[in-house]
Order: sequence, then structure tokens, then C-alpha cells
Amino acid sequence: MNIDKVISRIRSGELRIPGFQRPFVWEPQQAALLMDSIYKGYPFGSILLWRTGTVLKTERELGGFRLPSPEKDYPIDYVLDGQQRITSLFATFQNQIAGEDEDPEVWLPIYYDFEAASDAQDPQFVALKAESVDLDRHFPLKTFFNPVAFSRAAQKLPEARYEEIVIVQQRFVAATIPVQTFESEDRASVAIVFERVNRLGVELDMFQLLTAWTWSDEFDLQEQFHLLSEEFAEFGFDGVGADSDLMLRCAAAVLVQDPAPTALIDMNGGEVRARFEEVANALRLAIDFVRANLHVRHLKFLPYSALLIPLCAYFSKYQNQPLPDAHRSRLLRWFWRTSFSHRYSGNPLRNVRVDVREAISLREGDESTLGEFKFELTPNFFLSHVFRQSNVASRCLILLLATRRPFSFISGASVDLDSVLSEPNRREYHHCFPQKYLTKNEIEDNPKRISCLANMAFISRVDNRKILDKAPSEYRNLMPKDVSRISDAALLPPELFADNWNEYLTKRAKALAGAANLLLN
Repeated sequence: MNIDKVISRIRSGELRIPGFQRPFVWEPQQAALLMDSIYKGYPFGSILLWRTGTVLKTERELGGFRLPSPEKDYPIDYVLDGQQRITSLFATFQNQIAGEDEDPEVWLPIYYDFEAASDAQDPQFVALKAESVDLDRHFPLKTFFNPVAFSRAAQKLPEARYEEIVIVQQRFVAATIPVQTFESEDRASVAIVFERVNRLGVELDMFQLLTAWTWSDEFDLQEQFHLLSEEFAEFGFDGVGADSDLMLRCAAAVLVQDPAPTALIDMNGGEVRARFEEVANALRLAIDFVRANLHVRHLKFLPYSALLIPLCAYFSKYQNQPLPDAHRSRLLRWFWRTSFSHRYSGNPLRNVRVDVREAISLREGDESTLGEFKFELTPNFFLSHVFRQSNVASRCLILLLATRRPFSFISGASVDLDSVLSEPNRREYHHCFPQKYLTKNEIEDNPKRISCLANMAFISRVDNRKILDKAPSEYRNLMPKDVSRISDAALLPPELFADNWNEYLTKRAKALAGAANLLLN
């Protein structure tokens, strides 16, 4: 299409922005660079349109312009890719629809600069505030497709500049915009296309796409997620409601027994609204399960947030019935095996989908293979992984030690897990063999061995400052006379307090693996 056709189709309501697209985000100078590319014949990308006879319930304004309703019986073209370019073209050249007041942070008119260098690199178009415009130097592009306005403005110029601006204008009149049109009433196909064209740019926001298709005057999916986020904040799980992708996958697992958000595309919006309380209650029960059974007080302590998805699927059935002890054991075994095996790393959708199906079978009393996959955990797991709270292996260690109800190294008091595991930024895990002691005494210089999982335990910041550079045998004197409770809970071998670094590390890794395998089996 040529530019004039694009503008006229927008004005007639045939070309529109769907609600699941993001707002216009280009800065004014980016639009000026687009004009420069068109003028100089540089490639500037194509436009992808979705043609449909269905009017979406939510649409976006185009930049700051409120578009007219489409004419009846017209097929509508929604912009799937190229929104920023189309908005820039429309805002630059149209002069019939009033936009918002000039805001230099959002939009400024574009001008041709007669005095700009005419070379391949430097742009010859600028975005200017009204007070910065010099009409002898800057020519407004908004006149280019209005013959009367263009003629009046051009005739005021000296002869040489008159000829120059006519040539510039004709390049834009003759320019064409590459357009691909995808025609389909199949929402799943539209979602896949939207995902693929956005994959190399801004990530797909399936949440906004689904919001556009399930919204009504009585129900707003975004608002429902926000309300759940506020509810879960009381338990440290507001991150669940804020993670729209996780919420959609949980909703899909409950509503259609498939964790892919695209599985929701063909659901009737009214059905989603009618059953949303099932989703909300399944999330409540799933969060309660990990809080009560695994001491998880914050989403960031879960090895994988996706672990909530099969749990939601399980708790979507028989929500008023208690959890049988046999099911609790199966769910816990699945949790630990999935976490320690890193089974949800990479692209986990296939495994999550299998687990959703098997979790539902378990809840319904059918034969289920949930968690029944081969995995052998060796002591090397705790020697080869470096402790960083952001990685899966470290979260597994934290939750493993939490199950043993640890004690403070110095005071011997129980560690307040509710407090420690509700604030991800708290650093309540430190080296058993102090890092400064190992390096200062040239016992170990490999940071990966010093900070491996086998050398970490629940040690408060206060306690850590007291033992910071001391040999374990030295800080043992600061501990209670009988340290058996502390050592048993933290799985500390006696070699620690004998200052035997290598023997300690080997035996602690073996002890941790033994405790983990009890949970796995």
C-alpha cells in the first residue's frame, strides 16, 4: 500500500490496533529516522495484518488518536506487526483527526530540514517542538498528502527550495509500504503468528491477547489477576499474580488441562469468566500446599515457579475434599524429583503438560505415573553446583535443609523459617568452612569449591560475622556445649570441627545426598 492508502484506511476504521498490542513507544526522533529511510529508499520493514470479520472487544488508540468505528460489513485488518511504523506514518501525515496535545515525550511533528547534510548517514528529517521550528528551514511533512496545504506552504519558499521540497514530497507520494495480510478466524493460528513475529523483538504478551478476548463490562482478566496478586501478597506470593504468564498457564491447566496459554484461545470468554473462581481456588490450594509442606514463603524460593502449574491442576478437582496422605507423599516425591533433576529447565512445556495430566489422574483416583521417572542423585550434585540463591540447585538445598528444621550455629535457637524464607533478599545462608579462613590460610583457592552447595548452611548474618574468618574448631567454642542438634539438622560431619576441609566436603556432600534421596524416594 502507498502511504496515502494506509492513512485513508485508518481514517475509515478498516485498519486498527488490537488490544493485545503494546502501546506506541517510539520516541519522536525514531519516527524522523523512519521518514529518512523512506526518503532515501532504505529498507524499513513490512507490515503484517490480520484480516477478520470479528470486531475485538478491546482495541488500542493509535498513538494519541481515537479512531472512528469501522464501517459495517467491512473486514477489519488488525496490525500484528508494524504498529510503531504505521502509527508514526499516520501521526506524521494525517491532518483530519485531532490527537492529544503536543508532548515531546510522546510525539512531535516531523519536518524536512533544508540545511541538513545530504549524505547516506545523517538524517534530513527532524522532530521539533513548535518553538524550535524555523519555517525558512523546516518544512512540515503533515502537508505532503494535502495538496492545498502543501501548495500554500511550498509557494512561500525560494525557487531552489521549492523545487527541492516538491521532489521530496513526490518520493513519499510514490513510496509503498510492504504489507502481508493473514486472513483467518482461527484464534489459535493468530496467536501463533503473533508469537512468532514478536519472538525476535519484544516478547509475546499472551496475557494482553487473552484479555482482549475474555473481557466484558463485568469481567476484566487483568483486574482479576491484580486482585489475586493482592490476596497472595499476604502470604508472600504476590509474585504469582504479577507473573501473567504463570497465571495463564495455571488457568489453562485448570480450565482445559493443558498448560499452554494458547489452549485458552478457543474458550468462550463467558466460560472463562464463569469458571475463574476454580482457577483462583486451585492457586490458593497449591500455594497452601508448598507453604505447609515445604516451608516456601515466597515464590522465589520455589526451584521452578512452573511447579505450581501441575499442583493447580491437581487441586482443580474436588476442591472441597481433604488431601489424602498418600497423595501428599506422591506430590512431594514428584516435587523433589522434578526439582533436583532440573526437569523443568530449558523448554519444559512437554514435561509440564505430562505432569498436569498425571496430577489430574492422581486426584481422580486413576492410575498415575506422576513423579515416576528415573533419577539418581549423587554427592557430586552438591560438589559441582555453586551456591547462588537464583539457581535451581541452591533453592533445592535451601528447601532440603528447611525440612530438617535447622538451628542457629551460635545461639542454638531454632531458625525462624517463616521469616527467613519469606524474604528472598535476606542472606541467611553462609559457608560452614568460612571463605576468608580458607583463602587466608591457603587451604583452598578455588571459589567454586569454596562456595559449592556442600559448604553452605543456614547461618544468620549475625552469626556469620562472628565466625567470619575463624577455623571451624575455633568458632566451635562460640557454639553451645552440645552441638549434636545443630550438626544433625545441618548434616555437618565431625570433620568440620576437626578443620579437615577435604574430608569434611566429601562427607557433607554424601550426607546431603543421603537426605535428598530419602525425599526423592
